[in-house]
Amino acid sequence: MRIAISSKSGCGNTTVSKLVAEKLGCKMINFTFRQMAEERGVDFRQFCQMAEGDDSIDKELDRRQVEMAMAEEDCVLGSRLAIWMLEEADLKVYLKASEKTRAERVLKREGGSFADKYKETKERDEHDSARYERIYGINNNDYDKIADIVIDTDYRRPEEIADLIIKEAAQKKR
Repeated sequence: MRIAISSKSGCGNTTVSKLVAEKLGCKMINFTFRQMAEERGVDFRQFCQMAEGDDSIDKELDRRQVEMAMAEEDCVLGSRLAIWMLEEADLKVYLKASEKTRAERVLKREGGSFADKYKETKERDEHDSARYERIYGINNNDYDKIADIVIDTDYRRPEEIADLIIKEAAQKKR
């Protein structure tokens, strides 16, 4: 079974995807802009700015993720656009959280000030959404039509979210 999990930054995608893959005993695929930036020896923020003017960066990232997922019989693909890109996914999950919660989580992960992280998270959302619309015609705020399940992560622990996904996956397998 291939499970695709998407969200915006700070919703818990990486943590939850990792937990689901571990609990199901399958491979987790989470190839990111951060990893591409590291591969190229470029600062993450600088790499994000580069992607604003170079659609080939997004296209390469998304192509590589789908190729990795399609090479596996069972996997969890966690990425911003997984539910749109991995058309062959057996289960498509969208994680959502408030801007405040997301900024708090990014702050915890990266440090800094809440005001800065809130602003950066909001700006990143706007830039990402504009890019996805321009490159693929995808409105990443319109996930209800494509996701099999939408989970609000504001007040849930990662383990609880992973269990909800695994339960849904078991029902899909029937």
